[in-house]
Amino acid sequence: MKIIAGVDEVGRGSLIGPVYAAAVILDKSIKKELLKDSKTLTKKEREILAKYIKKNSVWATGKASVKEIENINIHYASLLAMKRAIKKLKIKPTLVLIDGNKLLEIKNYNQKCIIKGDQKIPSISAASIIAKVTRDKIITNLGKKFKGYFWEKNSGYGTKDHLKAIRKLGTTVHHRKTFSPINKIIK
Repeated sequence: MKIIAGVDEVGRGSLIGPVYAAAVILDKSIKKELLKDSKTLTKKEREILAKYIKKNSVWATGKASVKEIENINIHYASLLAMKRAIKKLKIKPTLVLIDGNKLLEIKNYNQKCIIKGDQKIPSISAASIIAKVTRDKIITNLGKKFKGYFWEKNSGYGTKDHLKAIRKLGTTVHHRKTFSPINKIIK
């Protein structure tokens, strides 16, 4: 029997916080037509679907910290987060479908890359939803502690308000200081 896991990550372009990934093995009963790329859904739709997916799937999340992002770069940190999510699954998949074009350095797992997989493959769409909802919750909570950066609205991305706040308030331990334009602002 084939056990397929979809994997995706979120937060690559954010200026703050960890990059998150999720791996999802969908139950046969799940309504696949409901699953879409997380970027095409509203926050409310994502939250509802995340609960539905979690209830009807085997899933796990993984992350790579700001320190890891700074040390190995966002590309490799994203792959690391995906690898961690896969390894945390309670069932070992016979095939891992990865959103993107890079295989993971993970032994004894059959893998296939699918460009724009989050738009084509339900299990990857489900992973994108779980990863996005998980990361957004973390960033929203950080926004409550670090007021003035508007993270609850911008998820740490480089909006005008966020960049203005960095110029005014400086950076926090959660900012990715090697990322442009932060590295130019703090010089």
